[in-house]
Amino acid sequence: MRLTTAQALVRWLLAQRSETLDGREVPLFPGVFAIFGHGNVLGLGTALEEQRDRIPVWRGHTEQGMALAAVGYAKATQRRQVGVVTSSIGPGALNMVTAAGVAHANRLPVLLLPGDTFVSRAPDPVLQQVEPFHDGTATVNDAFRAVSRYFDRITRPEQLLATLPQVARVLTDPADAGPVTLALPQDVQAETYDFPEALFEPVTHRLPRPRPDRRALTEAAAALRSARRPLLVLGGGVRYSGAGRRALDFAQRHGIPVTETTAGRTLVPHTHELHAGPLGITGSTSANVMAAAADVVLAVGTRLQDFTTASWTVFSPDVRLVTLNAARFDAVKHGALAVVGDADAGLADLSAQLESWRVDPQWTARAAEERARWDAHIDSLRAAPSEIPSYAQVVGVVNDLSEPRDYVMTASGGLPGELIGGWRGSGEVSMDVEYGFSCMGYELSGAWGAAIAHTEGLVTTLLGDGSYLMLNSDLFSAAFAGHPLVAVVCDNDGYAVIARLQQGQGGKPFNNFYADCRTSHASPPRVDFARHAESLGCAVFTATSLDDVRGAYAKARAAAVAESRPAVVVVRTQPSAWTEAGAWWEVGVPEHLAGRPDFDAAKPGQVRYLRQ
Repeated sequence: MRLTTAQALVRWLLAQRSETLDGREVPLFPGVFAIFGHGNVLGLGTALEEQRDRIPVWRGHTEQGMALAAVGYAKATQRRQVGVVTSSIGPGALNMVTAAGVAHANRLPVLLLPGDTFVSRAPDPVLQQVEPFHDGTATVNDAFRAVSRYFDRITRPEQLLATLPQVARVLTDPADAGPVTLALPQDVQAETYDFPEALFEPVTHRLPRPRPDRRALTEAAAALRSARRPLLVLGGGVRYSGAGRRALDFAQRHGIPVTETTAGRTLVPHTHELHAGPLGITGSTSANVMAAAADVVLAVGTRLQDFTTASWTVFSPDVRLVTLNAARFDAVKHGALAVVGDADAGLADLSAQLESWRVDPQWTARAAEERARWDAHIDSLRAAPSEIPSYAQVVGVVNDLSEPRDYVMTASGGLPGELIGGWRGSGEVSMDVEYGFSCMGYELSGAWGAAIAHTEGLVTTLLGDGSYLMLNSDLFSAAFAGHPLVAVVCDNDGYAVIARLQQGQGGKPFNNFYADCRTSHASPPRVDFARHAESLGCAVFTATSLDDVRGAYAKARAAAVAESRPAVVVVRTQPSAWTEAGAWWEVGVPEHLAGRPDFDAAKPGQVRYLRQ
């Protein structure tokens, strides 16, 4: 078939199918987010227009926002579908690098198709071209190399034949999943080639389930049998494997208490008898107490990031760590006994090795006891009298009024701690806390992508005023396209959680709250978030008291669904009330600050490398 490079790429995208975790067949690439410029409008833009009835193209308003929407889409579909994002060359392309970092850190697939400068170099330098003095082959798109799982620059049409299988491999492989960047020079996009028809035959990509090595399983089973106080930690890999039910069955069969990481949050029903709560700094004291007492930890589908491990102080130095991961890269960290394989298959095989082995019932029962104490603490925070609502109270309202199929999100500031530590779920995957990269602005762009994917429930995203000001244009993107969601904007006058870190360690208030920032105005301007969101096409509701929040959120939910557009709740919140899990986080504290003695006291308890 004689096609341009761009036409061939689009036809290949259309031919790729995916099997969901429940066995349905869906398009692997269900849509494209696009901002066209001189680097992609005539090549890829023309090819997409020709197929506009077969693949939707969503118009974004920042390239970073579009790519974050694609990341949110991938998370909401459990990595079984992949958003495609195209930009022009230069600033349009570089705007997507941050989003590529988000996808890379969170192991989420997204296909980035930035335009690139001419391979022929005939018109060089072209508009928006950066010319590295030291390398004539480099363009701004080389910036994607550090944040891509797979990178290629297509300099001849026939190179697609070799690179597209690799693109599909990375985007669908549990161990390698992450962003793929195909840089597309604009002259090559328009070149024609006789492509073999076989390239465009339909292919269905199914989730591979590699089974662990039997020797590794035997060693892991022996480690667990030796345990008196084992703990099961469930991460995002359990979610993407669809292994939540398997994990709970494993825990129940052997009596092992269960905790969750940020990416694994809501895998376990909150009231489950084995649920000890979420782990780490933004988790719960209940899970952290259990982790400190555990003698063997089985961590499944997690890279054990510093917020999960309290900078590696949450576990005893004598703990034995067993990891089950699809990626060997993650499985071998920190001297763990590594079991490499699919979470669902691996837990089934490991349970078979353990046979009828069970934990001491007293240890099993402790999970519910500790979580009950944590629940009472959260209840007290939600019930505390206050003229201005706290984050914990706002989250409590959203939690109370949400339906089982709903989806809640956040990404940065103080709200991750409130959602991770305080949310009470039913056991369905219902949460996206982007805390791998903690990207401010993801809250709105990612919610747009999640709303496109998540059609059986309502998406609610919670964010602070700082995140709103960073990347709010995708409220208009969602309103224009007709995608309902609710955004709860908590206004506390600045970057409150960083001010908390700054002042909590003895630093002086500086450049975080508006009151501590440089300005020439005696009365600096304030943002009217309600009017701003309304101007972007959203239904808007404001709240001052906690009762107002409840009424405004209920109305926002109804309006979003009825009007097929975003609804925004704007509420003033307390700037210094937080949910504390009682864990340490390592940050660089100068010796002259008041927080240095606490740093010096905690640092020796940090586990650097565990014994196998």
